[in-house]
Amino acid sequence: MKRGIIILFSLILLNSCDNYTNSLDLVSIEDMKRVTKDLSSDHFSGRMPFTEGEQLSVKYLASELKSIGFEPAFDGSYFQDVPMLMVTSSVNGDVHFNVKGKKIALKAPDQIAINSPQAMERVALNSSKLVFAGFGIDSEEWDWNDYDGVDLKGKTLVVMINDPGLYTNDPSLFKGREMTYYGRWTYKYEEAARKGADAILIIHETEGAGYDFNVPRGSSITPRFFIDDNGLTKRCLVNGWLSLESATKIFGELGYNIDSLRRHSSKRGFKPFELDAYFTVDISNSIVRDSSINVAGILNGETKPEEAVVITAHWDHFGIGEPQNGDSIYNGAVDNGTTMAWATEIGRMFKKSGVRPDRSIIILFPTAEEQGLIGSDYYAQNPVIPMSNTIACLNNDMMVPRGTMNDLTMIGFGYSTLDSLYESVAASQGRYLLPDPNSHTGLFFRSDHFPFYKRGVPSIWAYGCYDSREFGKEWAKESWDDFIANVYHRPADNYNPEWDWRGVAEDVAIAYDVVKELVKIDGFRPKMK
Repeated sequence: MKRGIIILFSLILLNSCDNYTNSLDLVSIEDMKRVTKDLSSDHFSGRMPFTEGEQLSVKYLASELKSIGFEPAFDGSYFQDVPMLMVTSSVNGDVHFNVKGKKIALKAPDQIAINSPQAMERVALNSSKLVFAGFGIDSEEWDWNDYDGVDLKGKTLVVMINDPGLYTNDPSLFKGREMTYYGRWTYKYEEAARKGADAILIIHETEGAGYDFNVPRGSSITPRFFIDDNGLTKRCLVNGWLSLESATKIFGELGYNIDSLRRHSSKRGFKPFELDAYFTVDISNSIVRDSSINVAGILNGETKPEEAVVITAHWDHFGIGEPQNGDSIYNGAVDNGTTMAWATEIGRMFKKSGVRPDRSIIILFPTAEEQGLIGSDYYAQNPVIPMSNTIACLNNDMMVPRGTMNDLTMIGFGYSTLDSLYESVAASQGRYLLPDPNSHTGLFFRSDHFPFYKRGVPSIWAYGCYDSREFGKEWAKESWDDFIANVYHRPADNYNPEWDWRGVAEDVAIAYDVVKELVKIDGFRPKMK
């Protein structure tokens, strides 16, 4: 009976949404190539907030929004100032651990990736006691408390990445292999600060993190950004990651095996414990207070302009940084140039088609996504249209042009009824929905739709990724894994004139058809699950 209802719904929806397959005719691959090539050129210097690259980027995006008929979204301006604090940390000398009387020196950032999120020129910890607290989770929702009975004030917390379900294959423990927000490093930093710890060190592990140690290593030596709220947000004095090798050395001296400790921490009834080990570090900070910029345009609805669908794609990347293979500009062509092209192309299609939406459409390019979704979080706190009137958020990130795909990978599958709408639209291209096969990496919590979702807005990140029509599933997975391992967050993320854009064009057409349905007064209105 349930399957019959779904089929009936699909038929009704396909009949009500005219000319789905013709939407591809509106897509301009040449415009997407132009936008991506421009924004990922050396001229934009890697699009780092607080730099000339930011000013060039936001002006370019405002010009694109104007050219596709989207009006300024912020009281006559395309720009929303986001007050931010930029902290650049430099570790003075080695980082020292005293483990059962034995001194262990680690070099930053290669063996330990740390920084200070404080607006203080110098942060020093001297012989801070280490406490191991499993996965660093305190959740009534999951009846789990890794902090039971321990006092962290003045101490350094050490925790595992991800959450217990990943390592037990027990689907009843949290969400099994699918990461929850409690598995994210952002949550662990937040919870450590709430518990009063001076510092937090996360033990890196590639499967649980979703990337190798190069990512936190690189982040620790680049400027970090925070919303400047005059110190209202609590943060530890020191945040960071221990490489697996470094953690193995420290815990080995204490008589612990990391894998055994991880398994032990994954069991209910785990209790935190102090270690016979102490942490010493000296950090110098360079501090800048300024405003970065969110960019947004709006196509006002004709019937209910006070309601909106939001399309998001962050504009920022890492600027000019540590050279790799002779290149120091982190151009961010895939992350996130191709996706900015995706977003502008959806808007351009509305202009070409002449379709006037009943509800408003907002195209938002947030700042500082790479620093913890700062721009989108600020927008969600200060929206053009209230979150209660925001029908849905369609986000995308890291679209690698690799030809057409059979799948439409859904980052956030099962979180809202948007799934059924996407299923019907994807079927018009002969494609199927694929729940994120790497949900253990927590991508749903790592991009700009998440601040919308946290505030009750049905949100999704959908793109073809894992099933190439031409080369098959194995090739698609291998090429994606190669991007993550060798290009992601590296200077190697450059524009490639040989890219095959046909798959991105199909993804654009799907997003356009979904938006076209969502902005109809009598169209599909998604709900949270």
